[in-house]
Amino acid sequence: MKVSELKDKIPEQLYKAISANISELRPAQAKAVKAGLLEGKNLLVCTPTASGKTLIAELAALCAILNGKGKAVYIVPLKALASEKYKDFKQRYGSLIKIAISTGDLDSSDNYLADYDLLFMTSEKMDSLLRHHSPWIKSVKVVIIDEVHLLNDPSRGPTLEILITILKQLLPGMQLIALSATIGNAEELAEWLAASLVVDAWRPVKLHQGIFLDNRIQFKK
Repeated sequence: MKVSELKDKIPEQLYKAISANISELRPAQAKAVKAGLLEGKNLLVCTPTASGKTLIAELAALCAILNGKGKAVYIVPLKALASEKYKDFKQRYGSLIKIAISTGDLDSSDNYLADYDLLFMTSEKMDSLLRHHSPWIKSVKVVIIDEVHLLNDPSRGPTLEILITILKQLLPGMQLIALSATIGNAEELAEWLAASLVVDAWRPVKLHQGIFLDNRIQFKK
């Protein structure tokens, strides 16, 4: 799918920003668009690393913000990842929207976040904000869950599961975009999330399986 096919489907500012660097969508991105990404549908995207999942999140978040529908929250498992995503998005879209990161004090409602459009935080921080009844949360239109397979993690999984459950109840009209490179029960998870499943095996660098022995590699044919 050519990026030019999105010209009349996304805000002009967003199209200019994306088309300046990309001419063609990757397979998973095209599948997401066809599955209702731009129409506000919930999606569970299960594709390999570097297959283009972040652009799917960008399209969902920026479309909602620039079209005046509401805020977007990007939830990640680690503070370092939140910082990395924040810097990347700030560089690309800082001139279009107001972007903030909040990963610190878990005993604060962070009311200043009401003035920002796109927010990056960990699941623990978002859980804290929900418990503090931060009023701006009701204006959230898009929630992106990165590394959603961590629902199965003994330490982080319960918090993430409760967080998603509360958000689904609190924001019935939100668009949920869940991203992962590996999920064993993708169909079941998609059903629980009430999301369409986007699966694709394309990756920018082909993987080869082999056995390393005596300083030699025997690759599987």
